[in-house]
Amino acid sequence: MSTIFGVLTLIVAVVIANIAHLFFPRLPLAFYQIFVGIFLALWPSISTFTLEPETFLLLIIAPLLFNDGQNASFRAISRNVKQIISMTVYLAIFTVLVAGIGLHFAVAAFSLPLAFMLAAIITPTDAVAVKSLTTGVAMPANVHQTLEHESLFNDASGLVLFSLAASTLSSGQFSLVHGLTTFLYVFLGGIIFGALAGWLMIELRLFLMRTNVDIGQIVIPLNVMTPVIVYWLAEELHCSGILAVVAAGIMHSLLNDRLRLTSAKVQIATTTLWQILSDTLNGIVFVFLGLSLPEALGATTPQSLGNLTLIAIFLYLITTGIRYLWARLNFVDLKGSTEDQRKNALVLALGGIHGTITLAMAFSIPTLINGRPLALRNTMILIAALVILISIINGALLFPKLLPPKRNTYTATEFANGLIAAVQTAIGRIEEAAAHPRERAAVIDQLSSQMTLTYQVNSATYQKILADCHEVEMQLIDELSQEGQIDQFLLDFYQHLITQSVVNHTNHGLRSFIRTFYHRWKWRRIRHKLRQVQVTTATDAVQKEMRNLLARTTWAVNNHLNQVQTSTNVNEVALVRRLYLNRIRALSRQQRLDQEVMHQLFVSAFQDEHSFIQQALAAGDINADLAKALNEHISIDELVYMQSN
Repeated sequence: MSTIFGVLTLIVAVVIANIAHLFFPRLPLAFYQIFVGIFLALWPSISTFTLEPETFLLLIIAPLLFNDGQNASFRAISRNVKQIISMTVYLAIFTVLVAGIGLHFAVAAFSLPLAFMLAAIITPTDAVAVKSLTTGVAMPANVHQTLEHESLFNDASGLVLFSLAASTLSSGQFSLVHGLTTFLYVFLGGIIFGALAGWLMIELRLFLMRTNVDIGQIVIPLNVMTPVIVYWLAEELHCSGILAVVAAGIMHSLLNDRLRLTSAKVQIATTTLWQILSDTLNGIVFVFLGLSLPEALGATTPQSLGNLTLIAIFLYLITTGIRYLWARLNFVDLKGSTEDQRKNALVLALGGIHGTITLAMAFSIPTLINGRPLALRNTMILIAALVILISIINGALLFPKLLPPKRNTYTATEFANGLIAAVQTAIGRIEEAAAHPRERAAVIDQLSSQMTLTYQVNSATYQKILADCHEVEMQLIDELSQEGQIDQFLLDFYQHLITQSVVNHTNHGLRSFIRTFYHRWKWRRIRHKLRQVQVTTATDAVQKEMRNLLARTTWAVNNHLNQVQTSTNVNEVALVRRLYLNRIRALSRQQRLDQEVMHQLFVSAFQDEHSFIQQALAAGDINADLAKALNEHISIDELVYMQSN
């Protein structure tokens, strides 16, 4: 199976898992991704798919860590250097030593180098996995920040310790001086090289953007390729590629203010692309874990699987216990009362969830040592996978019990009502104007989409409102006909138009179908007459009269809709309003809309929406968080409009 097809299959699996989580969000997203991976393993051509560890690290892990770095706060990192070193260096080394020695004495089959290698594999933590398990709970801010900073740097510690254990296993001897110097060179060299490479990339992007405006097709791919280039070059220099991409990402975070105002379009596109890419790559990791489990389990007997599960539980308890004691002994500062510190220490311990790096390191275990197959390779991979699963399951079960549920200061209904009220205010201002009816109709049509794209419409309510509107316009036509303001031709044509509207936009049973058929037969001569009129009379004059008539009926319908509109039927009213506005636009297709007028109307409408929110906030009708969310939503709509024009 080709690598390209395999990766595409994994991406499709990630999308399927995301859809399942969308409809059934009670389980963490990582579980769905693992389940989909297990299901893929039933497909013979995919079950044999593998990724080289170097490729896995280069194309998946490096971009993920780079994105984490560029989203991190340099100021927060600089203030917590002591805690970061404590968690990512001292804790990592101590965990590997204790877990490795404990595994060696508990299971005789594991020599010290193999035990240290497996301990190094299960040392790195995964902040993304933690985030996926804590979306519905409120984690203490200091614990959350500590876990994020730890996951940025302890990956490199685990990889360096893993490499030292692998080289010791290969050579059969370990030198403390050589190990220490290697650790410092790999660790510090990766940070220095990554920071320098990140600075150079920023300077290159600034140079390109100064000389050329909005060259997104160059700058955005350059930003995406940065972690791949930095990781590859750092590994060529025998430094830590992982630390190099993290340092490059942090350098981007530090210098991002210099890029922020150079091109809003490029910045928005880059942020969106990285968010999608990060979510997809994380999903691929867990799908790949599920894909690998059946093969590893198939090569293990039930008795051996039970023993390996006990070993995995033993290692998880050791690493989690060390993390808890590390916090309780104040090697990492978790502020708060004594009770809070105890609870925060437990949350920090459970937050040591394993994921991407652990899996990547497990698959990078060498198959040959000094030309001989490594007999325990599959066993170590399976133990690492079980530790990942245990940490995820344990976190999913205990986080909701230890942490309070996350509560928004506003509900989805309040957000919807606030947005609808703001948009309706802007539409009302546009409707008050008398000039440029066609441009106003087009702008109102597009503004209405702000209310209807994300909400379901009640079909029965929509049909009732539309039927009432048909009655309103028919009553107006009757009045105009009796007053002699329209002739028989326009009357017949308008009745034919309503008949078409009933057929196309309403639900109808047998009686309505017979009635509609009768009207179609009756107005066949009207259509023939219309074609004759268009040939023998001034077509422009006829169309002008029709537009004037449609404008009057649409005005009457809009007045009716303003009277019947409530907070519960606003979406249905908006759809009916758009139906009548589109009728006018369809008759005016040959006349070009004034784009400058439309632009001014849009700008004024967005300003009215923002003003409404500020007034509602000042009046105490909405809170600050809801006002912020509404302003962000409207600003994004405004940005989309500006970019499309």
